[in-house]
Amino acid sequence: MQDWLTMTACDLGRGIGMGQIDPVELTETYLSAIDAHPHRDRIYACVTHDRARAEAQAAQERVKLGLRRSLLDGVPISWKDLFDTAGVGTEAGSALLKGRVPESDAQVVRNATAMGTVCLGKTHMSELAFSGLGLNPVTATPPCVNDEEAVPGGSSSGAGASVAWGLAAGGIGSDTGGSVRIPSAWNDLVGLKTTAGRVSLEGVVPLCLKFDTVGPLTRSVEDAAHMLAALEGTAPADLRGASLKGRRFADLQNVAKDDLREAPAKAYDEALVRLKEAGAEIVPLEVPELNDAMGLSGVLYTTEAYGLWRDVIEANPEAMYPEILERFRMGKAYTGPDYVAAWSKLTACRQAWDAATAGFDAVLAPTAPILPPNLDRLMNDHDYYVTENLLALRNTRIGNLMGLAALTLPTGTPGCGLMMLGYPGSEEALLRLGSAAEGALT
Repeated sequence: MQDWLTMTACDLGRGIGMGQIDPVELTETYLSAIDAHPHRDRIYACVTHDRARAEAQAAQERVKLGLRRSLLDGVPISWKDLFDTAGVGTEAGSALLKGRVPESDAQVVRNATAMGTVCLGKTHMSELAFSGLGLNPVTATPPCVNDEEAVPGGSSSGAGASVAWGLAAGGIGSDTGGSVRIPSAWNDLVGLKTTAGRVSLEGVVPLCLKFDTVGPLTRSVEDAAHMLAALEGTAPADLRGASLKGRRFADLQNVAKDDLREAPAKAYDEALVRLKEAGAEIVPLEVPELNDAMGLSGVLYTTEAYGLWRDVIEANPEAMYPEILERFRMGKAYTGPDYVAAWSKLTACRQAWDAATAGFDAVLAPTAPILPPNLDRLMNDHDYYVTENLLALRNTRIGNLMGLAALTLPTGTPGCGLMMLGYPGSEEALLRLGSAAEGALT
């Protein structure tokens, strides 16, 4: 039964379907593991024992009746604490929202529940989702599975930790600038960033609505495909026969390789070698307009974030972690015309990106240019915090700014991920590429 805590979500689902795994026993195994874990309260903001047990019992009944709703019917998962859950606190990692209890589930929670997934609870996150580090002195900072003295990546910090530490079969997070992919990379998981606008944001606490996306953090690409289907209430991508032979990838040279630290650089180069050995063609590519787009991040992100949260923040600013408060308040510096002009420029940059990448199946880059930073130093060294926070999300933000679907895969080197950037709305094709690449990298 201990093996259940490390199996992929889809393997657990297959075990349930074959009668080898009882959904109630599986859920009790996970709940017991969570409650006994030394990092329980650093990973989970709330464990929903009653809901999990009720959903597991319903899944057990469906197995008996031959009415399973999906491969993940009866599989226990976690939810980032910005997804509304009826009658359960949803506070988005912030004292500003302390005591906030929604009356209904978010649309994605309803969809996944209808597909049979079991809700284990809500996981900790960066405050209001505005940091890629996963550091949160206000509520809790989960541990990185590769280094307990380092941060786990954010803002879906607890989501990644819950899966990496064997306390959920999969986690659901959000990605505005890299918040699914960074904790996935730093905890050796698969992370899928969906295209903005594809997955419902109804009942999701916002950060920047034009960039916010919902996506899974999982143990395999197959799991990511099925979790996406659960979030949407649809059929999963067909991964059968996926191959890298004849696939053409761009190796992004500018921005993504600036200030690249030694371990991520080495892991990335080794990963490219394995992809080539599996039949992929990889071509160096520069997109000069990408440099211009990166410079627009400040006005685009902080203006919208501060615009959405200004009244709440300024009513009680002392409740916030100062580093996050400072980041939000950067939005004060820009005017309406600044914001409109930035979006106009970004649209032009996206058109240039589309033209430059049109001949490729996907664009490749290191998921993060750095390894997980030290927690204590982040707390005591402001300059270090600023530098590492900006670098953490630098590469992943490319996908958000360009409006893309994106996938990060473990490279086999702890804390180092390989990112695949696909076309907008190309999640199914990207998952097939990821499945083939996963086989080459493991």
